[in-house]
Amino acid sequence: MKHVVVIDGQGGGLGRAIIERIRKEAFTTDYELIAVGTNALATAQMLKAGADGGATGESAVIWNCDRADIIIGGIGIIAAGSMLGELSPAMATAIGSSRASKILIPINKCRLQVAGAPEDNLPLRLDQAIELIRRALTGETQT
Repeated sequence: MKHVVVIDGQGGGLGRAIIERIRKEAFTTDYELIAVGTNALATAQMLKAGADGGATGESAVIWNCDRADIIIGGIGIIAAGSMLGELSPAMATAIGSSRASKILIPINKCRLQVAGAPEDNLPLRLDQAIELIRRALTGETQT
């Protein structure tokens, strides 16, 4: 069974949208969908969206990243101090150094901008992220 970890903070809106889209996709691969929030509100929103389990805080991020096969979230999850300071240096290090495949959704917040990333709307970026998750779950390589 693969472990898909969705990480979000603040209000949990992006994490909720990611989980709703994953559940809507109904992947045939056996996986567990874990919501990890930097705060309790974010975790609660992701659990409402259909995560199999959830946890909150720095320790939860570190522990789950060590066991993840796939980590997904906004690009800010790899930057210490992002999400208005909710994402600690230890969290960013755990995410960045995890052996999991990381699927980062470019969000032009947290003073992070990705050169070459088109100004697509969030639903289109979520479509692209879901396709990357499908490929990661099935072992399909990118071309």
